[in-house]
Amino acid sequence: MNSKNSHAPDISYFRLSLMDFLRESHPERLKDNRFILSCTESALDAYEQTIKDGSNPLEAEHSANEVLFDGLHFSKHDTLKNILWNEFFNDIPEDDAPGLAIKLLPECESVFDKYPLTEGFAYEPEYELLYTELTGTIALYIENNGIQ
Repeated sequence: MNSKNSHAPDISYFRLSLMDFLRESHPERLKDNRFILSCTESALDAYEQTIKDGSNPLEAEHSANEVLFDGLHFSKHDTLKNILWNEFFNDIPEDDAPGLAIKLLPECESVFDKYPLTEGFAYEPEYELLYTELTGTIALYIENNGIQ
């Protein structure tokens, strides 16, 4: 690490940041240690390279975060939570939605597979189709299985 910056983050900083984000938006990836290590090492490398290129620590952290969270901006889990909060608020307490979203993810994978889930997909017109189809899938699941 660059000795000029004694407050520069180390790999544990990026790991904790990624783990917090995964816990909230991608809980299905929390046990993927290889993925986590790869992302955190890449983020640290990006930070160090940005500093070597003459940028300040704030710019270096921005570069590192771009690498750390690359490909994680669209969250299936967050999409399911939002549907539960918005469409099933009378039936499912808000605090129960994250856990139910985890249970629903395998049931909804075939729906997600139909769409190109790129970084900006939530801002595309197709997102509304995904949202509607997922809402129907969830309604059928609840009708057939109840809320568990």
